[in-house]
Amino acid sequence: MNDQEKLRILLGHWIEHNEEHADEFRRWADKAGVAAPDVLAAAERMGDVNQALAEALEKLGGAIERSLGGAHPHSHPHEHRHADGTVHTHDHADP
Repeated sequence: MNDQEKLRILLGHWIEHNEEHADEFRRWADKAGVAAPDVLAAAERMGDVNQALAEALEKLGGAIERSLGGAHPHSHPHEHRHADGTVHTHDHADP
């Protein structure tokens, strides 16, 4: 698998992960008081980031699914701890 193929896997993952964060920002904005507009603006900017990533992904030929068998990139665990105490663990392909 070459670097561009790996990137096509990663870009899809990053877009999905950013959507999760933007949703979480929106949920927490209600609790942010005077900072709510800033938190909502961050969620909106995440959408702009995803648009740029989606355009890059399209230029590279679109998303490809990571194969679970046969030749596939090595991965490493990646953990996210959120303000509400939830933890998300993902495997990321090494570039």
